Amino acid sequence: MRVAVTGGCGFIGSHVVDHLLLAGHDVRVIDTSAQWLNPAADHCAADLFDDDAMDAALADREAVFHLAAVADVNDVDADPVRAVRLNVEGTARVLAAARRQGCGRVILASTVWVYGATAGDGERDENALVDLARAGHVYVSTKLAAEMLMHSYRQMYGQQFTILRYGIPYGPRMRDALVVAKFVRLALDGKPITIAGTGDQQRHYVYVEDLADAHVRALAPAAADRTLALEGGTGVSVREIADTVRSLIGETAIEHVPARNADYSGVSVSNTLAKELLDWSPVTSFADGVQRYLDWLGSQPSAGSQPSAGSPPS
Repeated sequence: MRVAVTGGCGFIGSHVVDHLLLAGHDVRVIDTSAQWLNPAADHCAADLFDDDAMDAALADREAVFHLAAVADVNDVDADPVRAVRLNVEGTARVLAAARRQGCGRVILASTVWVYGATAGDGERDENALVDLARAGHVYVSTKLAAEMLMHSYRQMYGQQFTILRYGIPYGPRMRDALVVAKFVRLALDGKPITIAGTGDQQRHYVYVEDLADAHVRALAPAAADRTLALEGGTGVSVREIADTVRSLIGETAIEHVPARNADYSGVSVSNTLAKELLDWSPVTSFADGVQRYLDWLGSQPSAGSQPSAGSPPS
């Protein structure tokens, strides 16, 4: 299939591109960066806000994965207006270009953070109702707005979509700001690991290679016009992340700092639908994933002089 990937040179996007290529797809990367560009992919340095460039980038594509966004919640907090423009208007621009060029499906990268805006108790699934009063972080609002645009373009213009709500990703190429990478950097530098809040807050981390595999499967007709949670397996607390890093690297001190503003508290999210429709579920344990990240980090040219610690969000 002829596909495009916006943000295809980023952390998650570059792995998605790798897996799409391995599956035999014709891949065009739409990204102003070339940091993690796979040379086997066509590269189009188009800006999402340049209509002519986006039309050319999507002219012969059958599907587009839209991953380009402000994903670091700290960046969203620092400049919410920019985040809204990129995450919401940027999504509208991709949808509009796809519609103009007859691109069959737009596949949106969303997040399990949106479940923090749902009401009720117990495990949530894709049918959980959103309570806008519970949106909290601006990042969540941008992702909810982007999801709503997907539904509106389907209802008004017939544009097919798939929404993929990511669990918390980690693995090779992740930014230093992500909590797993940050803890690893601090431990390697012999500095204390800092935990925001109590450390009891849990996330369901998903290894980036498992996540990328789900994107290839999402091209199946069964995923059209569906929302799928790509949640990780077993919940891992922030304290357990620190303990895992220390077990792999060596003992280091732990310090606690105040919790982040409007942080995602974490809810139990089902990935059953992804299993049923795509035969997908995460297969990499958290400890194995961290070890693979360490192996990758050690293979990088700068491994001898590790940079100091500074996402989709963590």
